[in-house]
Amino acid sequence: MKLQQLLKVLHPLVPYEGVNPEIFSIENDNRKVKKGSLFICIKGYTVDGHDFAESAVKSGAAAILAERPLKLDVPIIVVKDTARAMAVLADAFYGQPTQKLRLIGITGTNGKTTTSHLIEKIFADQGQQTGLIGTMYTKIASRRIDTKNTTPESLTLQKTFHQMVEEGVETAVMEVSSHALDLGRVHGCDFDVAVFTNLTQDHLDYHKTMDEYKRAKSLLFAQLGNSFDLNSPKFAILNADDSASEMFQRSTAALIYTYGIDQKADIQAADIQMTSSGTKFNIVVGEEKYPIQLQLLGKFNVYNVLAAIAAANVSGIPIGKAIESIESVKGVAGRFELVNAGQDFTVLVDYAHTPDSLENVLKTIQHFAKKKIFVVVGCGGDRDRTKRPLMAQIACRYATNPIFTSDNPRSEEPSAILKEMEEGVKGENYLVIEDRKEAINTAVKQAEAGDVILIAGKGHETYQIIGGVVHDFDDRIVAREAIEER
Repeated sequence: MKLQQLLKVLHPLVPYEGVNPEIFSIENDNRKVKKGSLFICIKGYTVDGHDFAESAVKSGAAAILAERPLKLDVPIIVVKDTARAMAVLADAFYGQPTQKLRLIGITGTNGKTTTSHLIEKIFADQGQQTGLIGTMYTKIASRRIDTKNTTPESLTLQKTFHQMVEEGVETAVMEVSSHALDLGRVHGCDFDVAVFTNLTQDHLDYHKTMDEYKRAKSLLFAQLGNSFDLNSPKFAILNADDSASEMFQRSTAALIYTYGIDQKADIQAADIQMTSSGTKFNIVVGEEKYPIQLQLLGKFNVYNVLAAIAAANVSGIPIGKAIESIESVKGVAGRFELVNAGQDFTVLVDYAHTPDSLENVLKTIQHFAKKKIFVVVGCGGDRDRTKRPLMAQIACRYATNPIFTSDNPRSEEPSAILKEMEEGVKGENYLVIEDRKEAINTAVKQAEAGDVILIAGKGHETYQIIGGVVHDFDDRIVAREAIEER
């Protein structure tokens, strides 16, 4: 695409009539620049892309998009906000790929990963080629690609959606984080369905207040647009049991479809029965009842299932077909995942890293635990400090044997994080074992027949960040090795 043609999407804010080289790629990482690239200078938290513009030119960049004038021998296009311009340019360069897909976005504090996997499976079981972008990985048809962020930045997103279109993907499902919404990473994404799971405390290190956190989440629903396309309507899937849904409903012009357990909703769960092997309930839609038997555990998974079925149903998939798909799901990696090495006690690994998610998981365990409940839990460094004492309180409230340990301390001292956790539970009985491996080994050594161990906070993650260094660490592998050694 010629530079002048590409920049027309920014006109009249950025009139450009200079030289007109062919642009073969758009990059915001100078290490990926090649001959014919448009290099976009992005100011990050730790580095400034403007400092790498000269290097990009040496690597073959044909033009530079920047926020200030630069003295280089290629066209320099200056804009007020390169990140915002990047989203517009990426969407245009890759041919507006999300307009050629059914795109389902999921936001909320907890449940995004499980819900996205359930939705993706429903569509795949209907014979569709599917795509998935989320915390664990990106999936393009049959290919899986590792991801760094829950929601990638706009350039990566549009390139990924373009690849999906090229490989015949019909429906794409994406986890949409509050950071991504606030930073404009999903600008240009044409969502057809937006799903809200729940809103509880998290990410206050970034958003500062719950009101700001909620406002960021509301952007997904506002960005569904303001027009009504009778041939391709937009839908907002809202949790009727979460008070934040009221604001989200006011934020969108899309058609509303609600789900819930306690409050009246368009699709509702009734007669819930939970055992150690699964969850059984009825899905009520109007006068119709649909029985469902999950292999998934917990009330929180009932919400995830309702959200997934609602999203599929508004997209034209019958509820009965959606139920068939979900009933075959055994679980999602790192979400209430069982570690079984022949022991006579239960070991579960879960991503629970917020007060609400930890409470939900421990409450579920209480339904089937016959004896002691161990919980190995920590809090991440360089993240919301206010939830640390809350996590400790919940661990002590619902577990008989809490063990506080390191999560991903990052640049913080692990001992300082643990002290902030302890501030919430003075006088309670708990153990503090800074080394996570030792903490898991201790729980396994102390467990007896019929006990349950929950290893919380990291779930599917295969690393631990200590002092800025990434170490190989997988709770599931460490737990299995501890069981086998015992």
